[in-house]
Amino acid sequence: MSAIALRTLRTEALSKRWGSFAANSDVSLNFQPGTRHALIGPNGAGKTTFVNLLTGALLPSGGKVWLGDTDITALPQHTRVQLGMTRTFQINTLFAGLTVLESVVLAVSERRGLQRRWYQTVASQKDAVDEAMLLLASLKLTAEANHITRSLAYGKQRLVEIALALATRPAILLLDEPAAGIPAAESRELFEVIAQLPRDVTVLFIEHDMGLVFRFADRITVLVGGRVLTEGTPAEIAADPRVKEVYLGEGEHA
Repeated sequence: MSAIALRTLRTEALSKRWGSFAANSDVSLNFQPGTRHALIGPNGAGKTTFVNLLTGALLPSGGKVWLGDTDITALPQHTRVQLGMTRTFQINTLFAGLTVLESVVLAVSERRGLQRRWYQTVASQKDAVDEAMLLLASLKLTAEANHITRSLAYGKQRLVEIALALATRPAILLLDEPAAGIPAAESRELFEVIAQLPRDVTVLFIEHDMGLVFRFADRITVLVGGRVLTEGTPAEIAADPRVKEVYLGEGEHA
């Protein structure tokens, strides 16, 4: 399997139903390596359900999820992480009492398997710290390294969540409303950092703020009623009368 194939995420007729209610219906999408791909749509469009199907938090009622040449439809979440797909998660319960650096070192060590090696060397511990500090520097979190995570402003906490996800060295990074609850200025700063992530990481994100979506996304998919309405570049989406009618023109939120 090629490195490029490994980073290509796609779905085939992906569906999720609960009884007669269809949260997603026949969603077929292809997320090209290195793209910043936004998923938008009105309330109840099925965006979060779709992300849950990608990560394995939910199993589909029908259809397939592929990561490169591998059918990952039925694989558990931890196996998908090992294959390169990572989703951010809240730090308030797992890492809130640790410093930012301790949290990221823990995530790096887990990926390396150091936590399970009682005989780990001082050198390997130092390597984990060095890697964590480089990661924090890339996210402009060096100054917060020794701060307790729960003491940080919410925008900084979201960056720590992204750091923890990046510590797994993902090929696919999934962000579900990363700027939710963050003041506008902090949201822009957060997305500026996300925009600077390495281009070998594909970023799929759900976001309320259309200004952020159109500024930072390479491609946008619009979901309505659990189905794909359209997909295209920001310019194509902005010019699509269907999008204006069912979403942008109504001022709905994702």
